[in-house]
Amino acid sequence: MRSAIVVGAGTSGAIVARRLSDAGVAVTLIEAGGYDTNPAIHDPSRAGELWHSAEDWDFFTVPQPHAGGRRLHLPRGKVTGGSHALNAMIWVRGAASDYDRWDREGATGWSWADVEPVFAAIENDLLPVTDDYPLSPIQASIIEAAVQEGLPHNPNYNGGVLDGVSQEQVTMRDGRRVNTWTAYAQPIAEQLTILTGREVHSVIVHDGRAVGVRLGEGEETEEVRADEVILAAGAIGTPVILLRSGIGPADELDALGIPVVLDAPGVGRNLHDHLLSPVIFATGKKPVGPPQPGVSVTQSHLFWRSREGLPEPDTQPIHFSVPMWGELEPRGSDGFTLMAGLVTPYSRGSLRLTGPGLADPPAIDLAALEDQRDADALAASVRQCRRIGTRPALAEEWGATEVYPGPDVPDDAVEDWVRRTAITYHHQVGTCRMGSDAEAVVDPQLRVRGIDGLRVVDASVMPTVPTGNTNAPAAMIGERGARFVLAG
Repeated sequence: MRSAIVVGAGTSGAIVARRLSDAGVAVTLIEAGGYDTNPAIHDPSRAGELWHSAEDWDFFTVPQPHAGGRRLHLPRGKVTGGSHALNAMIWVRGAASDYDRWDREGATGWSWADVEPVFAAIENDLLPVTDDYPLSPIQASIIEAAVQEGLPHNPNYNGGVLDGVSQEQVTMRDGRRVNTWTAYAQPIAEQLTILTGREVHSVIVHDGRAVGVRLGEGEETEEVRADEVILAAGAIGTPVILLRSGIGPADELDALGIPVVLDAPGVGRNLHDHLLSPVIFATGKKPVGPPQPGVSVTQSHLFWRSREGLPEPDTQPIHFSVPMWGELEPRGSDGFTLMAGLVTPYSRGSLRLTGPGLADPPAIDLAALEDQRDADALAASVRQCRRIGTRPALAEEWGATEVYPGPDVPDDAVEDWVRRTAITYHHQVGTCRMGSDAEAVVDPQLRVRGIDGLRVVDASVMPTVPTGNTNAPAAMIGERGARFVLAG
């Protein structure tokens, strides 16, 4: 019987495990975290509790010189379900032009015509994608205020046009989170060999072929063998495993004493991410109220072009029914947040190892806001969010007043605010870019170039980040990746 190891039980990995097992492959699914027993995972109102928890890898960037010298927190799921167990469940396919660009620039076979049917199949199969849920009163007013600001109301941003303000489509059923682990892998868990709480150190490569993985290190090392190895550990976890395996830039590996198996300069490069910056409001006429069980604290977002001539929206504010203080000093306990969002970043960063061991943290550099165009777009989004908060649906109905940035920060000083407050939108991609050129880490069938029997199937292969949340594209990559594995 054909056998495969899938590393990571997150969005892509859970799908790959299910599809391979259904096809008769003996699958070993390895997850560094534990099972999703934390009740906060399943209640959408409690997602904020999961940051810095046992289910969060709790990564931080190196200091970001263009973002106030701060180290940005990058939450990533360390649990069955992966980051889909921690996120806001928002389902965004992205723009057709995103995928046509992938195809045009070397990821052949990944055009919109290729991927759109896969999205449609996912949404009509195991994973519920819905906007059929009641809006919180503050969320309904935010949508109304955005329309008063001049944005169109878009009833289906996944229908081909992103622009406008919309109720979010989410993966939720009966007030509970549904992710690819619970929808795909968990129902057939008895068909899988599942190892939890086991961290993969590296891939075992013999004579140019991946034959298994090493769990743990030193005297605790255990080897698991299979015909094929599929890395689905995400845009941070996957390149880290490749680098510890000796697959990466030879000079960096040599410097750390890691034997070079394959000089692959693209591993860890091309890192980029969407960014957010908060605009927080208090309400003087009536309270928003605390989060309610089974109700997500974000239910709406918008897509908007910060300047004329753009082919697609470059901003995507996400709207929260709570004040998202983050590192800011709380000023009250009630309110709402219009979180300005940048979704077409030009800045590109990198990921490197600091040492060869499991305990050595990766040096993650997003190069956040390094490109001035990113700061300009995010600042424009903040200004728009400020304007929305002054519209009658919020200012008059709720008595909304801006708490942050606050009236002492004029619009022409918003760029400084953005650089001091920008945080991740949780959408890191690109560190194992697919393509047809010499720098591409994987080919368009997601095979690691230069190593047989090894594929990468997760968000790290995205050449450029799609316009919108990355969970849906990661699921699509999981489905297509499984097909590629089965095709041989």
